[in-house]
Amino acid sequence: MFEFAWPWALVTALLPLLVRLLPRGREARGVALWVPFYAELVTLAGERRAAALPVRLWLPALAYLALCVAAMRPQWVEEPVAPPRTGRDLMLAVDVSGSMAAEDMRVGGRGVDRLTAVKVVLDDFIERRAGDRLGLILFGQQAYQVTPLTFDRESVRHQLDTSAVGLAGRETAIGDALGLAVKRLRDRPAQQRVVILLTDGANNAGVLQPAQAAELAAANQVRVYTVAFGADVQRGPFGMMLPAADMDEGTLRAIAEQTGGRFFRARDTAELAGIYAEMDRLEQTELSSEPVRPRRELYPWPAAAALVLAMASLLAAARGARRSAAA
Repeated sequence: MFEFAWPWALVTALLPLLVRLLPRGREARGVALWVPFYAELVTLAGERRAAALPVRLWLPALAYLALCVAAMRPQWVEEPVAPPRTGRDLMLAVDVSGSMAAEDMRVGGRGVDRLTAVKVVLDDFIERRAGDRLGLILFGQQAYQVTPLTFDRESVRHQLDTSAVGLAGRETAIGDALGLAVKRLRDRPAQQRVVILLTDGANNAGVLQPAQAAELAAANQVRVYTVAFGADVQRGPFGMMLPAADMDEGTLRAIAEQTGGRFFRARDTAELAGIYAEMDRLEQTELSSEPVRPRRELYPWPAAAALVLAMASLLAAARGARRSAAA
């Protein structure tokens, strides 16, 4: 369907008429010069002026009208379309306690600590979150929201990349982290409230116990996906292989089951990457969107026509001037 975005711009077409109606200065009175055969000269000039009228008047007038049409922004509007889209509110709760410094992961063939491995995997996960709102909570002995829910994935990635082990304390407050995530999500639509909680240890700090935080999440319809991350054994002094730090898989599993989420166990970066790929398939939420009508701007066409007409008017005026000079 054809329509004008700014139809009120048509009033600009009346500006030349308003200029025409402006009062002019008084004409000079009296005779300044007597010319014989004045009547014949006036008749001849009128005939030439009438012959040149289409070029001197109509071409500029058409060019101006074309500009007025361009100013009205003509558009071709398609039929309304309401494309489905997916979107979630994902709150990432990442453990940065002292145990995340254990160097039992490998990335690119070299040994790295757990937090560095998490950053590498989450970087790709965040990159693929187009259409989702992300938030980031870092927790150790205390829990801090470093990024509110936002579509700005770069900010979330930057905050995660600049985090460090021990930033929030050396101990692990799983309950407080989950409680803070629920608090930030409870005002969002129920089908979009999702928490991904990653930790390598057991709750040994904080005010809120994990079981209480799980009850709070379930009451607020927040789904919690828990990820237990870390190798079963780690290298100790003199190359000795020692059991890894205590990990409370039972509590993490109970949190996921109580809130309608899932529990995952990742012993290396490959398993962790596979877990986040699985979450992509689990959390596809279709949202209704407002119908949109695709619009195609057509103003370049009348603007180009105005330019062509103006150039033609200038060329015609120049040719008329040369003819007058030759005559």
